[in-house]
Amino acid sequence: MFTGIVEETGKIVNLEKKGENLSLSIFASFIDELKIDQSIAHNGACLTVVDINPNFYTVTAIAETLKKTNFSELKTGDIINLERCVKVSDRLDGHIVQGHIDQVGELKSIENQEGSFLLTFTYNGENITVEKGSITVNGISLTVVDSKENEFSVAIIPYTWENTNLKFLKVGDKINLEFDIIGKYIQKLYGKCI
Repeated sequence: MFTGIVEETGKIVNLEKKGENLSLSIFASFIDELKIDQSIAHNGACLTVVDINPNFYTVTAIAETLKKTNFSELKTGDIINLERCVKVSDRLDGHIVQGHIDQVGELKSIENQEGSFLLTFTYNGENITVEKGSITVNGISLTVVDSKENEFSVAIIPYTWENTNLKFLKVGDKINLEFDIIGKYIQKLYGKCI
């Protein structure tokens, strides 16, 4: 389980296609603290550490992960958001995040609001957002400012802007979305009541 509070950004040092899978090698400052079989959220997607090198660690994204994420668009040198799983004794500063990406969305606009940024994203499908509800974008726990059908906006404070990969996004870029788990359960139950 994760909180959506990005621990740091990492740099992709190598990408290798292995059959239907994609092997990602990533540099991060906490490499010496990792162990094989550990879960880490990469742009919000939970992946397992399969190899550790002094200069990078490696994870594998299977076909299902590639289908649901923006990983197929990643390139060597790209910066990704990283979060190690939460410890039971930690505070839950963001919201409950599973690290299971629901789908890919697209950045529609960026508005500089003189101290913060308003980002608007679009997506297709039946997932929902609600104003003041939680959403995870590239692994970042954010609060929805404006919610419309297949579109939502979030306000980004300067700290989040400077310490995540949001500052590198351009209009049209694909992002990973994990919708709020409570909202997904309510939506599923509500659908059965109709």
